[in-house]
Amino acid sequence: MNANRLRPAVLALTAVALTAMLTGCQKDGSATGAGGVPSAGATAAPSLSRTAGAPDGAPSGGATATSSSGAADSGTPAAKPAVQHTGSAAAGAPAAKCVDEPPSPDHVDPDEIAVYRVEELDGSTGKVNLVIQHGAWGCPGKDTDGAPFVVTGEDSRWALDQAAYVTATNPITDSSENQRIGVQELIDWIDAHPDSGLVFKYETGDDGAIHRLEQVFTP
Repeated sequence: MNANRLRPAVLALTAVALTAMLTGCQKDGSATGAGGVPSAGATAAPSLSRTAGAPDGAPSGGATATSSSGAADSGTPAAKPAVQHTGSAAAGAPAAKCVDEPPSPDHVDPDEIAVYRVEELDGSTGKVNLVIQHGAWGCPGKDTDGAPFVVTGEDSRWALDQAAYVTATNPITDSSENQRIGVQELIDWIDAHPDSGLVFKYETGDDGAIHRLEQVFTP
């Protein structure tokens, strides 16, 4: 009789204990704790992980790289390409112009001269003086096939080595293509045709004298 009387009480106490345990489990499983640790069912916020061996800040292989505009928005300037002359840039750039008046000393052609006369020097020097003028190419005239060489300033004198490499075209030779001639042949022609003003490209040697002289053909 005593056992039968105690059984309902034991069952009631057991039911109360189970109810309390289940209630506690539900609260712990559905809510975030005081420390802010989410439960196992919560979704973690996405983050970029670092690939093994990659430098700090480098995204892993699964990460998508940002575009160049995104890099600029983040405050880090994107690398700029080297400056190149594109078609549009070239179209906007000022084109080289011919001159219609004597150019200033800063605008003369740096490697071309007009030759007018020859002055003999002491034979021991191995050189002669060319009487020259500097200038720049002018604008072609309506009745001419080529542009004139517009000189500026006064006559200058420049030493020409008598062993220089010299080429000439018409009218010194009968060809419109440069032909190799000797320095003395050049001197003889210039002496016979003073003040012709033929245009030559020149190069100087270590001694400052002209060691290469090539006539520029002008129609």
